[in-house]
Amino acid sequence: MSDFENDRAALMAVIKEKSFATGEFTLASGKKSSYYIDCRLTTLDPRGATLLGRVLLHRIREEARARGVAIDAVGGLTMGADPIAVAIAIASHLGGADTGEIQAFCVRKEPKAHGKGKQVEGNFAAGNTVVALDDVITTGGSTLQAIEAIEREGGKVAFVAVLVDRQEGGRETIEKAGYPVISAFTRDELLA
Repeated sequence: MSDFENDRAALMAVIKEKSFATGEFTLASGKKSSYYIDCRLTTLDPRGATLLGRVLLHRIREEARARGVAIDAVGGLTMGADPIAVAIAIASHLGGADTGEIQAFCVRKEPKAHGKGKQVEGNFAAGNTVVALDDVITTGGSTLQAIEAIEREGGKVAFVAVLVDRQEGGRETIEKAGYPVISAFTRDELLA
């Protein structure tokens, strides 16, 4: 097994142990579900964050090479995307200067009412080519909300990267809007 495959297997084990629960749940979309994925229990865990940083960085670099783009930064709607963005940025730094660092940013749900009134915070500038992040996609609504804010502030979204795709139409909605989606895991993989 490659380092990537080992990291991915270890990350799946952390997600299954810490973030995956069965029962009766109401999702952010309002839909009912017999399982719930609380990625924050993984993304805010030292081992989980380390693994997801390496796994998603690998997937992002792979996708960027295939598309012929250089990625300046990663980020998405607060709070789900925040620890993922930082984990990827740290993994890019630890990978060495020769592989190129990727910066992290956060997207507020609403623009700030004070200061510069920004909605996109952190290491982001107009003209940056970025990857929009999310922890879990169900309908794709929060990811599209983040993309809208990123583009309004001058960012160019190359594609979307998510930790878990629930396979409930969100990927298709985002792709129909013109943004390719990659994921570390799908619901089917976690349920297997």
